[in-house]
Amino acid sequence: MPSETPGTDPGRHLIRYSGHAPFSPEVVVRAAGTSVFTESGRELLDFTSGQMSAILGHSHPAIVSTVREQVAHLDHLHSGMLSPPVTELVRRLAGTLPEPLEKGLLLTTGAEANEAAVRMAKLVTGRHEVVSFARSWHGMTQAAANATYSAGRKGYGPAAPGNFALPVPDRHRPSVVGADGGLDWRRQLDLGFEMIDAQSVGSLAACLVEPILSSGGVVELPPGYLAALADKCRERGMLLILDEAQTGLCRTGDWYAFQHEGVVPDILTLSKTLGAGLPLAAVLTSPEIEQRAHERGFLFFTTHVNDPLPAAVGNTVLDVLVRDRLDERARVLGTTLRGGLEKLAARHEVVADVRGRGLLLGMELAGDEVLGEGGADRLGAEVTRRCYELGLHMNIVQLPGMGGIFRIAPPLTAGDDEIARGVAVLDEALTGATRGL
Repeated sequence: MPSETPGTDPGRHLIRYSGHAPFSPEVVVRAAGTSVFTESGRELLDFTSGQMSAILGHSHPAIVSTVREQVAHLDHLHSGMLSPPVTELVRRLAGTLPEPLEKGLLLTTGAEANEAAVRMAKLVTGRHEVVSFARSWHGMTQAAANATYSAGRKGYGPAAPGNFALPVPDRHRPSVVGADGGLDWRRQLDLGFEMIDAQSVGSLAACLVEPILSSGGVVELPPGYLAALADKCRERGMLLILDEAQTGLCRTGDWYAFQHEGVVPDILTLSKTLGAGLPLAAVLTSPEIEQRAHERGFLFFTTHVNDPLPAAVGNTVLDVLVRDRLDERARVLGTTLRGGLEKLAARHEVVADVRGRGLLLGMELAGDEVLGEGGADRLGAEVTRRCYELGLHMNIVQLPGMGGIFRIAPPLTAGDDEIARGVAVLDEALTGATRGL
């Protein structure tokens, strides 16, 4: 029996979970490489890597083989049991990281990993206050949602006490400027912590941030900012937690984005890219922090903690990243993609900025200047619609006043021809959307 009657709404029984953003207009029935295929037979070039996760593309042969073999051998265990894929993955992750990050916990989603990290930080420090960026996104569970400021705060009652927002060091939209008219991030950071110190009850536990804010508009922290932030944390006895859900595991051209600045966090969280599209996340920290947490009875016992099936997939992801040198590939392909986007910026007056690193890039439109208030949101929506019609799936920031910022993150396995095709489609969509403005 067919699952849907032709012409009916396929999402009519689904709870709408994306705020006011609609579901995609077509049902996707298959995905392979850099493309997804709809029920009607259309091919869409995927410049979002699924939900910014499928760094090896869709249905990668090595992942398919691992899932088939592992699910028939060992898929799920009691949460107190260990298995070879789990111990091997944590050992190998530790080997990719600088000291002292060598103790790991495997979970399912980024929100869950951030939840565990914040919980650990609170237990170890004996404090409860958490700092994160305004425009941050760390997840939709309790502690993660309390540290998320980009969306989802209104209408749900009071957030947990002790959560503070830090101003975003956005060089394209500077809130504190120096004599040269550019962002004065040091002064902004000082002012931000002066406000936090004034509000704190003396219980600062952790600072949870992304090295590149993705949902917040693909904002790369200025050089030196992360080190200065780490100093602020040390001065106050806080732990620095870095959320590398989207930046970790080669996407930015380094294995981890924090390596670009030479700053080692107290706790690192990974998710999206670790499972390359499958639900897998990790928390990594030092033996000292793990020991203190254990002595105080750290509890994060979940149904799928340290499950063998996703851990086996994580090992395969590491295999492919190393074998195919995908950190180098991200740098090379990212340079090509950025060059194409910068050519679009030179050709289209409405492209205001191109930014990011590796294969996590942002392109911001200047619609407000052309169309008045809300113009960027409307223009961004129209460009997105035209891209879809032309066979390119793009991801736009779904925040009021930021709907003209595209998050561009194709798989690390994309081909040069696919990058060129995506840029050409975007060029055509921009031309069509701005015609007649």
